[in-house]
Amino acid sequence: MDTNARPARYDVLFEPVRIGPKLAKNRFYQVPHCNGGGYRDPSAVAEMRRTKAEGGWGVIFTEQTEIHQTSEITPFIEQRLWDDREIPALARMAEAMKSHGALAGIQLAYSGINGPNLYSREVPLAVTGGPILTFTADPVQARTIDREDIRNIRRWFRNAVRRARTAGFDLVCLYGAHGFGIFQHFLSRATNQRGDEYGGSLDNRSRFVREVIAELREEMRDEMAVTLRLSLHEEGTLGLSNAELREFIALNAELPDLWDLAHGTWENCSGTSRFVGEGAQEDLVAGIKALTPKPVVGVGRFTSADAMVRQVRQGILDFIGAARPSIADPFLPRKIEEGRFDDIRECIGCNICVSGDMTGAISRCTQNTAFMEEWRKGWHPERARPKGASESVLIVGAGPTGLEAALQLGKRGYRVAIAEATTTLGGRVARERQLPGLSAWGRVADYRTGQIAPMANVETYLDSRLTADDVLEMDFEHVAIATGATWRRDVVARLHLAPIPTDPAMPLFTPDDVMVGGGPTGGRVLLYDDDHFYMGSVIAEVLAARGCSVDFVTPATKVAEWTQNTLEQGVIMRRLLSLGVNVLPSKAPEAIGDGEVTLGCTWTGARTATPADAVVLVTSRTPNDELYLELRARDWGGAGVQSLKVIGDAAAPGPIAWATYAGRRYAEELDAPDIGDALPFRRELAELAP
Repeated sequence: MDTNARPARYDVLFEPVRIGPKLAKNRFYQVPHCNGGGYRDPSAVAEMRRTKAEGGWGVIFTEQTEIHQTSEITPFIEQRLWDDREIPALARMAEAMKSHGALAGIQLAYSGINGPNLYSREVPLAVTGGPILTFTADPVQARTIDREDIRNIRRWFRNAVRRARTAGFDLVCLYGAHGFGIFQHFLSRATNQRGDEYGGSLDNRSRFVREVIAELREEMRDEMAVTLRLSLHEEGTLGLSNAELREFIALNAELPDLWDLAHGTWENCSGTSRFVGEGAQEDLVAGIKALTPKPVVGVGRFTSADAMVRQVRQGILDFIGAARPSIADPFLPRKIEEGRFDDIRECIGCNICVSGDMTGAISRCTQNTAFMEEWRKGWHPERARPKGASESVLIVGAGPTGLEAALQLGKRGYRVAIAEATTTLGGRVARERQLPGLSAWGRVADYRTGQIAPMANVETYLDSRLTADDVLEMDFEHVAIATGATWRRDVVARLHLAPIPTDPAMPLFTPDDVMVGGGPTGGRVLLYDDDHFYMGSVIAEVLAARGCSVDFVTPATKVAEWTQNTLEQGVIMRRLLSLGVNVLPSKAPEAIGDGEVTLGCTWTGARTATPADAVVLVTSRTPNDELYLELRARDWGGAGVQSLKVIGDAAAPGPIAWATYAGRRYAEELDAPDIGDALPFRRELAELAP
């Protein structure tokens, strides 16, 4: 490692910092984050954390770890520490975290009013009883805890710390942030309306956390450190405000060994880059370090090393906390340490990683295609497999799929040619990055083109639209068709499975038209969204900015309904309303006429006519697979082509993360043996109980 390549101003990031009895080797602190694996996929989660340890993080934490069956958050799959049988899997996790000198931390959670107990079927327990407040809004209520319950919960935390110590963890994080932890529930008047010694004044509301930490220190035996994760600010008149949080910290300055601070709800803390910039929580955390002698960690989707240095040098933070940036590039600390700034794979803030947790699936990352595949498939974010027996690959299309495939194949050692029909690399990303709030998404193309540029074995050809004859005459052993997809110019998607009556006099447009500057420039526009992700609302913003009067029609009950999984549905709704967009949920076009659209209620079928000067359809996409189909119909084997595949959106349109994954998978599986009907990934199965 040539540390001389790193400018001296970054040295502050690599200073060791003490956390209680433990010493972190640097200031890079991977805060707890979900991953969709949890208790279901312990080996996958452990290997993912091991990769971060290799990447140089000084502190690495688990995700939320439930300490007791009376507070669990099914359907979300997190870690569990309900009894001693969970210790071996977590011990493997701790060992992986510490494999390269990082401190291993475990986040302990008792979710209280946010724990519906849908799996355990235990009665939920809360500081003050009431309906469960979690994302799923389950029709369940929690019971108000009494003094005996409080003693029990304190004991359960002691049991969890004992198990964590046995498993080999260095740090324990008591989870109170994002509305998901009982510690915040006690502190906040919104969730603590008690009239006993645990309610009322801030001193009373602080009693529980003081009692728990005092008891845990006895259990830790000076072998572990305790950190406290709290929300920087809760909305509403009863929530724990930033001012009251500062008062609490000043009164309890030395209570934990470290203060871990994150903004409000998870939606506020982990906003997408479309709405929240880097370091957006600075105003809320600035000045808190002056209230306590203990170190402070904060988050802000930090991707810039200069921003990190400023946070430390200006005394805002002691540790640079990161969840999503550590997912996008597990080697972020090492790359900064070695001065390899151009190699950093920056987080784009799309929150596809969050969607894995929200849907009970395995998480994925648009930028880091190896995320959560380190154990399942043996993929590594930095190291490539050796090249197979073949030599050459032609990739048609330089969108996110083609660029990722070319990058990984180039790293493996193949001779690669990328033929792009347009004059710009990036495909859909090159167009979508021009839309409001999506400029950070351009990093998908920028990173890959930057990495490919110095590769002597990868050649890029722009303005090169190939025919089937061209492909068969180019003498490549393998051909991958990554030609993307086109938005449909009709209503066919989830609701309508066939086109509806449409008068050709009505101007019809799609996102493809709008993204290149076409589409309506005024008048009354009906936008129909049956895609339910980000595109419909972004196009509505563009139209509103052009001066159009926009009617946003969707068969769903909410605009951009799927973005609940990326934590932005609420802010999208507020944005559209602030722009004057007229939202018409639970409706869909039944006929498109000249000057009007007939809308049908998706519940009753009742029809109404809505005037419109133009219609923009955000429905589904059609794969651009014509070249692939023509090649498949030809004797490509006779032309010396050993394999022909269609990949990415050209095979099946999906989010950008699906596209980059498809490129990685193609590159990884080239020249691999045929596995027949075997699974293409490893998984863990539960053993039958005796």
